[in-house]
Amino acid sequence: MRHVEQVPARPPAAAGWPDWVAADLVAALAAAGIDAPWPHQVEAAEHAWAGSSVVIATGTASGKSLAYQLPMLSAVLAEARSKVLYLSPTKALAADQHRALAALGLPGLRAATLDGDTPFEERDWIRQHANVVLSNPDLLHRTLLPQHQRWAGFLRRLRFVVIDECHHYRGLFGSHVSLVLRRLRRICAAYGAAPVFVLASATSATPGESASRLVGLPVRTVDRDRSPRGSRTFALWEPALALAGSEHAVPIRRAAGSEAARLLADLVIAGARSLVFVRSRRGAELTALAAKNHLAEAGATELVDRVAAYRGGYLAQERRALERSLTSGELLGVATTNALELGVDITGLDAVVLAGYPGTLASLWQQAGRAGRRGQDALVVFIARDDPLDTYLVNNPAAIFARPVEASVTDPGNPHVLGPQLCCAAAELPLTAADVELFGGPAAEPVLAELVEQGLLRRRPTGWFWTDRNRPTANLRGAGQPVTVVESGSGTLLGTVDAGTAPATVHPAAVYLHQGSSFVVDELDLDHGAALVHPEDPPWTTCAQEITDIAILAIERSAMLDGVSVQLGTVDVSHQVVSYQRRRFSGELLDETPLDMPLQRLVTKAVWYTLDDVLVSETGLEAMELPGALHAAEHAAIGLLPLFASCDRWDIGGVSTALHADTGRPTVFVYDGHPGGAGFAARGHAVLADWLAATRAAIAGCECPAGCPSCIQSPKCGNGNNPLDKAGALLVLDAVLSRAKAA
Repeated sequence: MRHVEQVPARPPAAAGWPDWVAADLVAALAAAGIDAPWPHQVEAAEHAWAGSSVVIATGTASGKSLAYQLPMLSAVLAEARSKVLYLSPTKALAADQHRALAALGLPGLRAATLDGDTPFEERDWIRQHANVVLSNPDLLHRTLLPQHQRWAGFLRRLRFVVIDECHHYRGLFGSHVSLVLRRLRRICAAYGAAPVFVLASATSATPGESASRLVGLPVRTVDRDRSPRGSRTFALWEPALALAGSEHAVPIRRAAGSEAARLLADLVIAGARSLVFVRSRRGAELTALAAKNHLAEAGATELVDRVAAYRGGYLAQERRALERSLTSGELLGVATTNALELGVDITGLDAVVLAGYPGTLASLWQQAGRAGRRGQDALVVFIARDDPLDTYLVNNPAAIFARPVEASVTDPGNPHVLGPQLCCAAAELPLTAADVELFGGPAAEPVLAELVEQGLLRRRPTGWFWTDRNRPTANLRGAGQPVTVVESGSGTLLGTVDAGTAPATVHPAAVYLHQGSSFVVDELDLDHGAALVHPEDPPWTTCAQEITDIAILAIERSAMLDGVSVQLGTVDVSHQVVSYQRRRFSGELLDETPLDMPLQRLVTKAVWYTLDDVLVSETGLEAMELPGALHAAEHAAIGLLPLFASCDRWDIGGVSTALHADTGRPTVFVYDGHPGGAGFAARGHAVLADWLAATRAAIAGCECPAGCPSCIQSPKCGNGNNPLDKAGALLVLDAVLSRAKAA
């Protein structure tokens, strides 16, 4: 046990219903048990009703739904022709919101969900009759906007656009969604509408700024949470070190899922209704099974059936049954993925266990907030995985309890995102000069010029026109054409992966997970964009190993700090998958197999720092020690950047060298793993001193003697985590930080 934090209770604060709220709505809410709103709900609703776009950024179970339901439902009850569009990142959340609206029983409310599973005959009814449409950005992008003429009646009467859980729109996906929303605003304007945007977010560092960047409009912020909350005991737990199966004979920690299963069994025996959040669907199943085994071994056989797994991929009726059983207390313990992090209203829980850091502090607090949702006291336990960021967090509690959550990073000006989105916009309506300003102004102009040069758009005095009869395509979750994953026996399409990441994720013999089922890749055909797989459930995972080189193309920002230069710019990354490792679920390395995959290039953004000869000599490192020191510092920095930018370590990469051809000095690079960049490197550049200080603390705080996966080893290192020098990394970081802090 590394730390225990007592999060105090918060008393309730009540407010009155605004005068404009429909009487039928007040009565329906009272019948549902809501006698009065909380002040933050009223504040956000008042802004929206007055015509100002607003983001409400408060904690889990703080009633964000009511903040947007008040204006949107009052609008459709007051004027039957008014329309509302609700967008969520998941189908499950939209379905849950639809059930909540239907339960109010309001006369005149015609709410319907519209997603990829909606039958075409139902879509016609929704388009013609629904006044609240619950959907997602993918359908908006692929169906509603390209077919806007058919939706003209809906769009010209659109009064509110609700964007739920907007902190999920980050990175490359968030950048695409921000441009889809600008396309929506543009089409609405063509029909004479100017909808108000109401956004709901987990607490974040800059909710107003992030929301404004997402929708392209000024957005007011409501972030003072006035909802009641019981106290929470928040414990930080670090599993013990073990030597078995480690790489290069360095220690590894007990798996977080195994620790969580033991703890779940203890909680169930104590009668505590509990959730365990794990990182993968397979992990949810394994954790639930292990907890059942622990209960049986403890002689508590009567409790075995009161533990279950919950994840995406289950049928809707199965998920609803599990939710009811957990709420009622019939189920005492559930192991879940982040499928239960948002939206679904699970009340009355006593404890939450987090088996590994969920990727962002926003998600951590969302998951922790699932316990104690009706004002009762609760327990939260965070169990660290074998990862530098997890190690840092459990040994530096202030990083969780004394700092704001991350800012959502998006970059709508990324030309690799902007280009396809401009084509989609031009195909919907020809682009005008005013539209260019909407899509970024100066940033959009060179992209438009390149699209004209490529023959994708045609320039006319009145604007830019799409030239092809076929509709343009843009992959919201990646760049370039995706690779389809197909089950070879049946020909069933399972999913897609980005072309750039395909060699690392669906290479031959890779284990591919889809909706809880496991497949093994037989063949990857990059020329035709297809990966063939067959069902198999091996007791291991696979991890590709890459070699990487990097060249500097342009420097955007540069600073000299007495022996250290810190720069941000555009780089050309060439990388090649050369092998893959098989590991047991405990982390034990089984073997490594060579691969012959094509060389790939990625033009993206990077942040890097260099050390001059004087500074290197001050570290005391010999020439033979320097590569391992830089390499270790690079690995740990990649692991810690997600603490400051809302990314995953798999969204970024790094290169370190004792002598780089372009800088002529020892250099450490960290780059965005997406074409054109996704804003992560820029965020790292902005918080470099804090980021590297946390990196140093993570390395120094790990109890291993010479380096392990909890501090300097990386699961995706193309050099097999060799060479690495833990002590040398501390010397390098001390030298850089001494200059950065002085500056």
